[in-house]
Amino acid sequence: MPKLWIAVSGLLAAISPATAAAYPDRPIRVIVGVPAGGTPDVMARMVTTGMSKTLGQPLVMDNRGGAGGLIGTEIAAKAAPDGYTLLVSSPGPLAILPHMRTIGYDPLADFTPIGLIASNPFMLIVHPSVPAKTVKELVALAKAQPGKLNYASAGSGAPNHLAMELFRSMAGINITHVPYKGAPQAVSDVLAGHMNMMFNSIPPVLGHVKAERIRALGVGGTRRAAQLPEVPTISEAGVPGYEAITWFGMLAPSKTPKPILTRVSEAFAKTINAPETRALLENQGAEPGYASAQEFGALIRRDIQKYARVVKSSGAKID
Repeated sequence: MPKLWIAVSGLLAAISPATAAAYPDRPIRVIVGVPAGGTPDVMARMVTTGMSKTLGQPLVMDNRGGAGGLIGTEIAAKAAPDGYTLLVSSPGPLAILPHMRTIGYDPLADFTPIGLIASNPFMLIVHPSVPAKTVKELVALAKAQPGKLNYASAGSGAPNHLAMELFRSMAGINITHVPYKGAPQAVSDVLAGHMNMMFNSIPPVLGHVKAERIRALGVGGTRRAAQLPEVPTISEAGVPGYEAITWFGMLAPSKTPKPILTRVSEAFAKTINAPETRALLENQGAEPGYASAQEFGALIRRDIQKYARVVKSSGAKID
């Protein structure tokens, strides 16, 4: 039996380079843990088109929304490490949920980072019916009516949930959390006036802000967004020191063969460094990312530590 196993192992080792050389020979699935139209989905599509051209096979989106991104992330973690399943994630399922609930994967051990697509600040948006046109006015309104105002999120434990929990804590206000199964539904209900407010990434709501269907009160970055220079940072608008940004990156299941990872990484780098990709991301209010797997991995580790502190200090819980 040992001799047979050695022989089989040798055969597998012999054919693996050929398999890697032929990669990819069929479509590649890209799992995103949000419904179509959510920010991670939008960001993913900005690189998958270019990567498809480089790799010679379509990168097909597989939207698995729910549980703050946990469902899709678990599916990706358990997928065969053969290069035909990739994951595009935001901080939620990798750096936040591990501090709030039991998860079926290890954010560091079960994934290999490929690169950062983009990062951008969260933006505080309210329905026009809310009688507050500034952050200070919103804080005053919330303090005058404790618990009456509500806010939507992409789900308990999602990055925009933690962004609001941090805002609540720093501003000293009491507003009611209403979690959704993804950001698109949450944004829709803010647009419809069913929800008073939420934090969201800029790209999906930029058009709504410019059309005055929703009102932007502040951005969570350290500087104003280039696409909305009239909107102040939340720190300068009344909550000093506030900062909340999110990021979007691509990963592969761990144990994906190195030659295949190299092919995917080269396609990612070519796409993310292309001037047209970077211009597209900037036009959407995002800061283009980078192709360094090492830097992206370090970012994930830093955020795991940061959100451990945020969850503990804010008292945020899964509903």
